Amino acid sequence: MPILVITGTGTEVGKTVTTAAVAAAAVAAGRSVAVLKAAQTGVRPDERGDADEVARLAGAVTAAEVARFPEPLAPGTAARRAGMSPVRPQDVAEAAAKLATDHDLVLVEGAGGLLVRFDATGGTLADVARLLNAPVLLVASAGLGTLNTTELTARELRGRELELLGVVIGSWPDSPDLASRCNVADLPEVAGAPLLGALPAGAGALAPADFRAVAPSWLSARLDGSWDAEAFRMREAP
Repeated sequence: MPILVITGTGTEVGKTVTTAAVAAAAVAAGRSVAVLKAAQTGVRPDERGDADEVARLAGAVTAAEVARFPEPLAPGTAARRAGMSPVRPQDVAEAAAKLATDHDLVLVEGAGGLLVRFDATGGTLADVARLLNAPVLLVASAGLGTLNTTELTARELRGRELELLGVVIGSWPDSPDLASRCNVADLPEVAGAPLLGALPAGAGALAPADFRAVAPSWLSARLDGSWDAEAFRMREAP
């Protein structure tokens, strides 16, 4: 798995922090890692982007991005409003393939969900995964509403004959409600793919050294971690 595409069921589901955790676990396992942000929006040229945040938390990783647009909008819309050339799936795939020549693992982080448009032709992160023949990791929220968005994304991936590696809960609350606890069992069922981890709420606020030390405990062995899905289900599910 030299390249892994990471998407979310939507915005603000913990995609960047999950990417950082996957990177940190891989580094701890002795792998060289690069993280590539397909399209960064809502950030000025002099500000740190999501790839930079991954590097801050995960440590010794290569951070890169393909395109950056100033307004916090879908990449295609942000590019049009800024009068800038949009990012194309081919651009992202080529950048990821180049990074893969001298890294053991390249994490390609999307913007928003799987079908957020990059350009006027409707190119998306799903097209990037297809061009790279890369598996996709889906970051989902814990609570009410997540089953619908997770299943829709999983169905879209299957319809495109793309591999869904699994699902990670991007922010597991300190005091989960009933819906969240039930979703521990329901998420892998609706996704048709295993639950591969759960990050605690506020994980991104940890000091980088602390984040790196505990990140593998949030992820399963498939992601270089030690997290036990069955033990988590037994503890959290009602």
